[in-house]
Amino acid sequence: MSLQCWKCGASLAGMLLPLSRRETCPSCRAELHVCKMCRHYDAHRAGQCRELAAERVADKTRVNDCDWFVPRPEAYRGGGAAMAQVSRGALDALFVIQAGANQAGADQPGGGESAKPAPPASLDDLFKK
Repeated sequence: MSLQCWKCGASLAGMLLPLSRRETCPSCRAELHVCKMCRHYDAHRAGQCRELAAERVADKTRVNDCDWFVPRPEAYRGGGAAMAQVSRGALDALFVIQAGANQAGADQPGGGESAKPAPPASLDDLFKK
């Protein structure tokens, strides 16, 4: 079984099983004995746990004392920093394209002169003091 951290996806191959309640991820220092790392965790259920005999745990990302805990290899769902970087790159590309289109309109005769007023030089100019 190849475990990954539920939070960052780092490999936990060197960890001894069963995981103790004090184990943390060597990469991101997230606690590992948490509901989101358990095979009984189900985000689509009312109590978010498939084990009916387990006591309710309020915070699924904090260490708990559940005796039903069994680590789940597919606990990492992806996303996080990698997904944010891709999204940020797409957003930056969008604004570069629009900025280029605005500059192209300014170069055309009569197109860019009245499109936007010049920004005020200071706050005094903005509020006409």
